[in-house]
Amino acid sequence: MDRRDLKFDVLRKQPHAYLITFHTYGTWLHGTSRGSVVRTRNVPGTPVISGDPDWERERLRTQRCAAFVLDAAQRGIVDRTIREVCRFRNWDLFELNVRTNHVHVVVNSPSAPERIMNDLKTYATRRMREAGALAAGQIAWTRHGSTRYLWDERSVALACEYVREGQGVDLA
Repeated sequence: MDRRDLKFDVLRKQPHAYLITFHTYGTWLHGTSRGSVVRTRNVPGTPVISGDPDWERERLRTQRCAAFVLDAAQRGIVDRTIREVCRFRNWDLFELNVRTNHVHVVVNSPSAPERIMNDLKTYATRRMREAGALAAGQIAWTRHGSTRYLWDERSVALACEYVREGQGVDLA
């Protein structure tokens, strides 16, 4: 096998899993002191954009609706829905943690992580609306999120530990 074939094989390799994270609408704005990422500078290893209070205020001013924070009932709906979608699609769900302002999922699927994230957000939104737990006109999720490729068992184990143990106290 020559070098070009090896490169093609590496590019084609399926990751063991993905760590997918998405936030609720309006709870992590550009300019926040916690740092943020923009699509045009979203390269692995690139530092996050540091806080900018003016930018954060501008983003807050231009929001289409109120920030959305998940309560216990909504978190339960989102958790159950993600588990249901993974079972239905035969995706391997390794770890899941639904927080008040974000969701972490470690999942294996032949689908692209962006498609997985979109499906999870779409079905969770639908189920919350069906249950009367999401008001008409309220946006539940940010436009995209984070999709990290986990290429080996060690990275999957570390991601699962982070999702399970690295999120602070367990929520009711």
